[in-house]
Amino acid sequence: MSGEGSVIRKTLKEIAQLIDGEVVGDSGIVVTGISGIREAEEGDLTFLANPRYAPLMDTTRAAAIITSRDTAGAPKPIIKTTNPSLAFAKIISIMMPNDQQYPSGIHQAAVIGKNVKLGRDVAIQAYAVLDDGVTVGDRTIIYAGSYVGYNAKIGCDCLIYPNVVLREKVVLGDRVVIHPGTCIGSDGFGFATVNGEHRKIPQIGTVVIEDDVEIGANVTIDRARFGKTVIGRGTKIDNLVQIAHNVIIGQNSLIIAQAGISGSTVIGNNVTIAGQAGLVGHITVGDNAVLAAQAGVTKSVPANICVSGYPAKPHDEAKRLNAFVSRLPQMADELKKLREKVNQLESKIANGTAADNKKRG
Repeated sequence: MSGEGSVIRKTLKEIAQLIDGEVVGDSGIVVTGISGIREAEEGDLTFLANPRYAPLMDTTRAAAIITSRDTAGAPKPIIKTTNPSLAFAKIISIMMPNDQQYPSGIHQAAVIGKNVKLGRDVAIQAYAVLDDGVTVGDRTIIYAGSYVGYNAKIGCDCLIYPNVVLREKVVLGDRVVIHPGTCIGSDGFGFATVNGEHRKIPQIGTVVIEDDVEIGANVTIDRARFGKTVIGRGTKIDNLVQIAHNVIIGQNSLIIAQAGISGSTVIGNNVTIAGQAGLVGHITVGDNAVLAAQAGVTKSVPANICVSGYPAKPHDEAKRLNAFVSRLPQMADELKKLREKVNQLESKIANGTAADNKKRG
């Protein structure tokens, strides 16, 4: 992203006006590129959202930095904003317009079934397959090699990238983005063991993806046994996530890579599930909860708390427990020394008692 390229040049003053920011330093500096704080070159604009990386302000080659409003000072010009990450994203969209070329029209190698309803300006690339009864909303794009099953419904302005599978009767809202390799509506993992054999339980429900959801690559979301698996409006799902049958996820939640959610679990609104967290089935997670990375969640989590560890506990409690565990080798050595001292004392006491008895005798 660094360098001139297709960047629209602007002064710091102009940029600050676009993001409701406050310039500290030379507001006349002209920005000629945009980059991360480590990779930035002369003339670039960068940003600092996490205080952990504040020392990089002293070493970055960037011309200026977008920071939070509580930044006390910096070795070069800064633009103070309420949300540096969001402000930087806005500047990227303005100064480096997206020049991605999206497909248009229906490719002659696309396979369209019977009674398929296509909205205005729909684009379908080669070798995509739309089964019978599919409905696709206006301006939706379906890339090459994707499959949309019988009676599935896709809303308007959706992006379905290559090799996505949407099974039968799956429903997508508007502005849904699904990245390559994801499968939505595969059978839930349901088997009954009879006389030592695992017999499949039919999974006859569906999956509903609400508006403004984005789903990463190679995600699997299982259809419900009965009813529906639901991903709420505005929720964002990272790559390699597994969501089991009958899971309900609320609005504006974040689910990070390699997390796994077992069947019939209910997730609230604005929940964050960090990487590699695992949740058992049939529990609830309250609104605004945070499940830290690799948390093993074995019971319901109340709203507005952070849990971590295995089994997951309130984060402060888990940290104390981890601190104790890390001290176990030292405590074992201390216990061994104490035992030796106790044995020595017991031996002295026993010898002293025997000597006293001998004198008395």
